[in-house]
Amino acid sequence: MKFYLIKKDCFSKARLGLIQTDHGNIQTPTFMPVASKGYVKSTPIQDLYKISDIILGNTYHLYFQPGIDIIRRTGGIHPFMNWKKPILTDSGGYQVFSMKKINKITDNGVYFKSLLNGSSHFFSPEKSMEIQRMIGGDIIMSFDDCPSYPCSYSEAEQSVDKNLFWLKRCSYFLEKKNELYPHKQGFFPVIQGSIYTDLRKKYIKNMNTIKADGYAIGGLGLGESKKDAYNVINVLTDILPHEKPRYLMGIGNPTDLLEGISMGIDMFDCVIPTRNGRHGMIFTWNGILNIKNKKWKYDCSFLDKNGDSYVDTLYNKSYIRHLFLSKENLGKEIISIHNLSFYYKLISQSRKHIMNNDFLLWKNSITPNLTKRL
Repeated sequence: MKFYLIKKDCFSKARLGLIQTDHGNIQTPTFMPVASKGYVKSTPIQDLYKISDIILGNTYHLYFQPGIDIIRRTGGIHPFMNWKKPILTDSGGYQVFSMKKINKITDNGVYFKSLLNGSSHFFSPEKSMEIQRMIGGDIIMSFDDCPSYPCSYSEAEQSVDKNLFWLKRCSYFLEKKNELYPHKQGFFPVIQGSIYTDLRKKYIKNMNTIKADGYAIGGLGLGESKKDAYNVINVLTDILPHEKPRYLMGIGNPTDLLEGISMGIDMFDCVIPTRNGRHGMIFTWNGILNIKNKKWKYDCSFLDKNGDSYVDTLYNKSYIRHLFLSKENLGKEIISIHNLSFYYKLISQSRKHIMNNDFLLWKNSITPNLTKRL
């Protein structure tokens, strides 16, 4: 993959870029809908094509279901799910953190318990890279150990040392084992270090011999304050190479996206638009509404008359509320498509305003509305 830095905003660190992959180009900033198991929940593939340039899959989930042998026989994740655009695969590192209570973490890797049948499986850095080669994503991530929040300085430092050790093993494996399919895979190290910026700097300093196509910032959005999270992001975007894309992992409400863009982040992913959508939360330019609330019972106005998706002027609020109260899955699908379309438009408008050098002014003007509860 190749990254081209097209333009920088004059009044912030926001920037426009283009990532070229063998499965197509990605304009940055970009948002990646989460397709952990090879699908974005409640979102048909034909709609996904209209609202995303790239999606995210997960090594842990795909390994257990449907299973790597099935994906391998199909020719990789792209033909398996009929997605012809780029895919980024997480390494399974987040599950090292999120499943700590049932995992056994060692210096050499992690013993995972299958949530399907309870069987034990060992993921080393090499195993994660091997699985990601077989999945066939366009961008693959280093296998990382994410410390919990809060954690002591000593715990975060031990995690950084382990991550650097694992990163070198990931890189060495990729140097020796080429891609399995006829497209190249870019490699992003995941930078850890909790809220301790000196440990984050240590990580970056000690990985400078690793061949990287971009860099991911992990270990945020775990309960730390916005101030601490933004401080880490600001410090890292100041010192990371400007000629490579920066990916902020797992943070993705609309205001966080805009703040991240203003600090020089190029790529985002999050389950918020679809997960919250499946519970009735709708993001709009005027604020956030919960469609299950009684106030929408008699509201027959369109979901969003100014929206870009076909669902916005096809269904009214009263009807969608009826679908949710009836536990009809169509309601979840409608809101998932709407929310992802809203995110796509938000990112597209961000790129437009970066090009016009008024991104910061625009961001500050719309942020109060984005957080308003309707």
